[in-house]
Amino acid sequence: MSLTGKKTKASPFPGDDFLLENDFAAGLYHQFAAGLPIIDYHNHLPPEEIAVDKQFGNITQVWLQGDHYKWRAMRANGVEEYYITGAASDWEKFEKWAETVPYTLRNPLFHWTQMELRRYFGVNALLKKENATAIYEQCNEMLQSPEFSVRNLLRKMKVEVVCTTDSPADDLRWHRQLAEEGFEIKMLPAFRPDKAIYIEKEGFPAYMDELGAAAGIRITNFQSLLGALQKRIDFFHENGCRLSDHGLEQACAEDFTEREVDNILQKRLSGRQLEQEQALRYMSALMFHLGKMYHARGWVQQFHLGALRNVNTRMLKRLGPDAGFDSIGDFTHAGALGRMLDRLDRENSLAKTILYNLNPRDNEVFATMAGNFNDGSIPGKMQYGSAWWFLDQLDGMEKQINVLSNMGLLSRFVGMLTDSRSFLSFPRHEYFRRLLCNILGRDVQRGYLPADMPWLGKVVQDICYYNARQYFNF
Repeated sequence: MSLTGKKTKASPFPGDDFLLENDFAAGLYHQFAAGLPIIDYHNHLPPEEIAVDKQFGNITQVWLQGDHYKWRAMRANGVEEYYITGAASDWEKFEKWAETVPYTLRNPLFHWTQMELRRYFGVNALLKKENATAIYEQCNEMLQSPEFSVRNLLRKMKVEVVCTTDSPADDLRWHRQLAEEGFEIKMLPAFRPDKAIYIEKEGFPAYMDELGAAAGIRITNFQSLLGALQKRIDFFHENGCRLSDHGLEQACAEDFTEREVDNILQKRLSGRQLEQEQALRYMSALMFHLGKMYHARGWVQQFHLGALRNVNTRMLKRLGPDAGFDSIGDFTHAGALGRMLDRLDRENSLAKTILYNLNPRDNEVFATMAGNFNDGSIPGKMQYGSAWWFLDQLDGMEKQINVLSNMGLLSRFVGMLTDSRSFLSFPRHEYFRRLLCNILGRDVQRGYLPADMPWLGKVVQDICYYNARQYFNF
């Protein structure tokens, strides 16, 4: 069979050539992508657990706790909340997940489950009710070994950098401890000021007290707030931070004056509620000033836009946020996003930026918006970010790659991230790398690209690792 020929026999699931549909794709992956280190520039891993090198008691603790992807699937399969976030034992929760797995076929959880079991624990069998006990016991026995501590789980996947997501008020004690220790894997903070931006939220005044205490500044007006945030940005920078992140429904770009924003903030600090227009003016002003601070520090700013959060109020009251009751929103983005970026660009203060959208109808909007503000200063300054949350599956990732290819430069893309709270999620990088190689291999087979293995191999390596290393400059 020729190098570009189509395979005639299916591979074992999930075998060495999983997702790789022809020999050229397989060659790209195995020769150029498989052995690369991982730069995971956005996740929600707990810094303390890395710093203390936590050892998990069983696989439920490392695999199911906090994983709202799995929780949603279990609910859809008719599993009672008692076995998901309730008081059931760890074994009972694992058993219910095992019963659910076969029903997740064609959901990315089906693939991720098998890849994670195989990569970390050497389990090749499909998890199901019938083998749940044996797999649970095997994984738990392995987790007792020092080789399966948190740090060694990261080493096993060749992780080079992890960027956690941290409040500006955080003291970064765990990041500092790890840096002082000289741990070879970089754990760097990322600045996430959402609580300071969402002025209308119930806990906003209390958070201003917390932020002010961290900065050593009493926040009484807009200028003191900016001063506190600048001090925290300086502190984060000193501790290795090179990224900010914002989880917003929409970009904020209303017109404002400093005086009216100051009045709005003081009104809210006094305990009074705001009109929606006032909140948007405040948010727009703060995003503008934060953007200027990021640019001055040479940071990358990330915008995760479009999630409709906490839709189920009954379950929000019962479980709190981040429990699996969010969805894709149908917000309008183009106008405000363009104005927000343009406002910074007009002052030569637009930082390197990554835009993530959650609604697939907006793929082209976000890709072309990023292209509006590339200025030739560096390759790929403005990034259309990887498929996020509900879209980080085969269909969503392929659509993101195709839109980026059509409307930007795929070859300058900074690649995949886990966006996860689990230390077993790093095979998602492998998942992305296999899909990327398959897309390029398919194009070669169709005659859309030349069968130049060294050239395309270099493109693959750049997307999967080297572009991120250069872009973030950790």
